[in-house]
Amino acid sequence: MALRIKKNDQVVVIAGKNAGVVSRVLYVIPKKNRVVVEHVNMIKRHMRPRAQGQPHGIVEREAPIHISNVMLYCEKCKKGVRFGVVEGPEGKQRVCKKCGATL
Repeated sequence: MALRIKKNDQVVVIAGKNAGVVSRVLYVIPKKNRVVVEHVNMIKRHMRPRAQGQPHGIVEREAPIHISNVMLYCEKCKKGVRFGVVEGPEGKQRVCKKCGATL
């Protein structure tokens, strides 16, 4: 299955404890259909010091969430939207299904 959400996309979380949060995708895990979103699904890890300068102690970081729990965010509509792919002069572009704005 092709994942339609990419790194650095602006997304809105639609389910879970962080529902309604608009943030940026840090990275995508295609094999598990998961994304890591900035400041969403924060967990605490107890890290042992490994090397000089590495974080240790109780470290807070983002955990992956399922890709079905996020929607691409449209700046014009100010909400999560479905989108389509349109071939334009600059190649393929993702456009909002509601307003037609390029995402």
